[in-house]
Amino acid sequence: MRLAIIGLSIVLSAAAQDRTEPNPKDTEVWTPEPGVVTPGAAAGAPSDAIVLFGGTDLGEWVSAASPGKPADWIVGAGMFTVRGGSGDIQTRRLFTDYQIHLEWRVPATLAGSGQARGNSGLFLASTGKGSGYELQILDCAGNKTYANGQAASIYKQHIPLVNACAPAGEWQRYDVIWTAPRFTADGALISPANFTALHNGVVVQNHVALQGESVYAGKPTYRMHGPAPIKLQDHGDAVSFRNIWVRPL
Repeated sequence: MRLAIIGLSIVLSAAAQDRTEPNPKDTEVWTPEPGVVTPGAAAGAPSDAIVLFGGTDLGEWVSAASPGKPADWIVGAGMFTVRGGSGDIQTRRLFTDYQIHLEWRVPATLAGSGQARGNSGLFLASTGKGSGYELQILDCAGNKTYANGQAASIYKQHIPLVNACAPAGEWQRYDVIWTAPRFTADGALISPANFTALHNGVVVQNHVALQGESVYAGKPTYRMHGPAPIKLQDHGDAVSFRNIWVRPL
């Protein structure tokens, strides 16, 4: 009997230990600590950002058609503007996953309509001349066009959740988080590109997966690529840009 009582005591003791409240310190992770980043003022560049245009020169940009040549767009008054007919420009550096901030403005007086109204594009990864993944830039404040080609669309793929366009002549901003597609060594797609975009502070694309590169006609497809430049499109319209920075992720 005595042995039975001792055995019961041990079982009860173990059960009591099992009922012990968990210690919150056991789930506290202290290291490694995230690095410290100082946010920029308003839409200014954070301390760890690469400034692609700070208001004075296009030193971070080159001709997309001839990457050995400097970008030939018009710089002045703290901004730069498409020089129609000069061709697209792209970054000197290559990027994979990143966060980008870009401000753009279409002319205050526009005569065209539809796609002929302040047309340009932010190619989140350029894969060659005129190709890549395009976030559309266009005046869509009272200007009707096809929904998957309006401002903040991934051209011909993803319609923005809302139209957040400001009137022509006002500065607008894109804030984008871009995750590049991944491929196997022989070019098979492992995971598609996806992105989240805010237009003037409003979420317009919420972690959407892309079907492939942007195309004017036909079905989007992928082709293998690695790190790529960011590109801005010369569509002939005098669209202006300022305050562009990027944070590789």
